[in-house]
Amino acid sequence: MRLSHFQDAFAAALWHTPSPSAHSGAALPDVVQHPAFAVYRNTVTKGCIDALQANYPTVCALVGEAWFRAAAHHYAQAHPPQDARLTHYGEGFATFLEHFGPAAELPYLADVARLDRCWTESHLAADADALDATWLAAQDTSTLATMALRPHPAARWHHSPAHPAFALWQAHRNGLALPADIAWQGDGGLLTRPQGAVQWTALPAAGTAFLNACARGDRLETAALAALAVEPGADLSVLMALLLHAGALAAPSH
Repeated sequence: MRLSHFQDAFAAALWHTPSPSAHSGAALPDVVQHPAFAVYRNTVTKGCIDALQANYPTVCALVGEAWFRAAAHHYAQAHPPQDARLTHYGEGFATFLEHFGPAAELPYLADVARLDRCWTESHLAADADALDATWLAAQDTSTLATMALRPHPAARWHHSPAHPAFALWQAHRNGLALPADIAWQGDGGLLTRPQGAVQWTALPAAGTAFLNACARGDRLETAALAALAVEPGADLSVLMALLLHAGALAAPSH
């Protein structure tokens, strides 16, 4: 048996999935039936669950460790790691929670998971200079309208249309009790890393639309119109000040 075939079969047996190799079955039975294989399988699964718990701490805090680890076990069985770096593991966990039966009574949970994912991605993102407000103010008005601003590589944002996911997420991340009068309505959050540590702030729907447009490469004028389309009363100067202060936009590359 070729080594690659054995590796394919070993991974398939580990995760109870079909092997991609047609020639992989011959030398595996003795390995799979050995008691040590079950120990190895359990160790790998536990590693995946531990990684998910580390990558989604706010979700875990909301549902409790026992519930979370049971859900994580289901996820790990269906979605084995594709990357040896377990800090990257669980990219699809929020989508999994949307379809996970026991989470049906917690409709905000998937959006909280997306904010946890935003934190991890912001933390791991590449370094880059943030857009300087002084430089921006010095640009000609006509030039600004046609300029395409880029989100900073470490900027992440998410808006929940129906649930106060960011309020829930922020309270747990800050170690605070949830306010008794929390408004049960959609909200959003912006995560950035201006000084080497991830920071976060509330982001209105207009800000989400603006950053989405910037991420698509739209011109500043188009991004502004996208923001006003979702929030007609938005003050674009206040929004721009928030984004600049947070370091959410990247400095021009030329």
